[in-house]
Amino acid sequence: MRIHLAPGVREEILEEGRLSYPYECCGLILGSEKGDGGRLAKGLLRVNNSREGEDKRRRFVIEAEDFLKGESEARRLGLDVIGVYHSHPDHPAEPSKYDLDHALPFYSYIIVSVDGGSPKALTSWILKNDRSGFEPEEIGLGLSES
Repeated sequence: MRIHLAPGVREEILEEGRLSYPYECCGLILGSEKGDGGRLAKGLLRVNNSREGEDKRRRFVIEAEDFLKGESEARRLGLDVIGVYHSHPDHPAEPSKYDLDHALPFYSYIIVSVDGGSPKALTSWILKNDRSGFEPEEIGLGLSES
């Protein structure tokens, strides 16, 4: 699988990771499925990390009403919610056990590592069908609609 990021999407995720540090940022990825089986991320819906206090440093929660808001906004724009993004402050851009336990099938999961307040690696992942882990997803930059 491959997810293409429209211009500005990558930069928005990196900036939100930087601004949220030392806490995890999170949000929804709005876009569409592509003819080649990949996805095109056209925009983001920033969401408040609903975790309390210090838990925000290592965990994020997106409330059900935020998912509903995201679905409504995506529909308004003629798009779908195609994934979730979040940051890993001072940790690699790899899914954690917590991420695995809370992942939904068919979404792309973009993770940005933020080291000392500076965004570093940006990765994307897809949950395996048997929920045993994630498969890496290639990230493309640009507007490839096909």
